Amino acid sequence: MLRTITLGSCVSVQGTFVRTMPGGRIAVQVDKTIYAGTPIPKKN
Repeated sequence: MLRTITLGSCVSVQGTFVRTMPGGRIAVQVDKTIYAGTPIPKKN
C-alpha cells in the first residue's frame, strides 16, 4: 500500500508502507531506503 509522509515542513515522500511508529509516525520504503515521518491524511 502506498502512503505519503512529510519530512519537516516542505518535503514529502511517497512509498510502500512499512510500519507504524510511536507518536503517530509511520515508516515507508523507497527502493532500499526507509523514511519515517508524519502521515498525510487520506482524502475521502
